[in-house]
Amino acid sequence: MTQSKVGFIIQQLNIDYMDKHFEPSKADLTILEHIEKEPDTTQASLAERLGVAVGTINWHLKRLIEKGYVKVKRAERKKLRYIITSEGISLRAKLLVDFIQSSMEMYRLVRNRSIEAIVDLQTEGWNRVQIEGEGDIAEILKLTCLEYGLSIDKNDHYPKLKVVGLKIFIEREDNNIK
Repeated sequence: MTQSKVGFIIQQLNIDYMDKHFEPSKADLTILEHIEKEPDTTQASLAERLGVAVGTINWHLKRLIEKGYVKVKRAERKKLRYIITSEGISLRAKLLVDFIQSSMEMYRLVRNRSIEAIVDLQTEGWNRVQIEGEGDIAEILKLTCLEYGLSIDKNDHYPKLKVVGLKIFIEREDNNIK
């Protein structure tokens, strides 16, 4: 264990590795956003929000503190207050832009794959499809189908567009309905 300058203990981690290999993540973005909104947050509430262990939050916070993105002050005897620094605000903005850019890249990829599958089916004369899958990828596929004039149906006689991860597969059955 290491005694911190502000009077509380954070588990000693591989500091040399952290200093040389700091690569901010989506978790860091979420932590910074949460701290900015709620400085009195606890590691436990952050862990619950992210769905990770408290030790994982401790690790992320330690890295953010070491790099000067977050400061810690003792609010009460056992309670800490996290303060995002101006450098932390800049990092949060950069991470947010990066997240939006990567989300748009994913959207474009899924949309192009959706269009390719839709055009294949329309070329074969299909105007109705089934869609199998849940989540954001399936939603992008559904909206693209509707935009391209393909109706979504649950009838087993129509080809199925199946979402698996970021991929879209066409499952055709030898049917006569088009």
